[in-house]
Amino acid sequence: MRTRIIFGLAIVLTALALVPAGAHLFALPNKIDLTQEDYYVAQSVYRGWALFGVVLVSALAVNIVLTILLQRQGMRSYLASAAALCLGLTLVIFLAEIYPVNQVTHNWTVVPDNWAVLRLRWETAHAVNAALTFLALCCATAAALVK
Repeated sequence: MRTRIIFGLAIVLTALALVPAGAHLFALPNKIDLTQEDYYVAQSVYRGWALFGVVLVSALAVNIVLTILLQRQGMRSYLASAAALCLGLTLVIFLAEIYPVNQVTHNWTVVPDNWAVLRLRWETAHAVNAALTFLALCCATAAALVK
């Protein structure tokens, strides 16, 4: 019973973590060629989204717990580990690529000379994180389904 609850939490929290990641990914084609002024206006809609970090960290924690619970259970263990690894990588990418851009641009309220380079870095990192989060969701779900 306990493992089923952890599976459920892992899937739900990972799915919730995919919401902002997917939004960034699907907005990318419409935002990447915007003018500086329009891009900064578009970026203003993300104010307050930092709270989704709680969901991502929670998803990572639950997937780590699931990995521990499934030790030595073959494919289920590998899939749970893969889900946790993918979510962990999203945090590494956030800290290495996205957060520094947020700091330089003061969360897209200050326009540095290289803003277009920073935009590409920020958008690309979010796209990679969306793919990793989707992969984590697939792995967590598959771990629950595999015998």
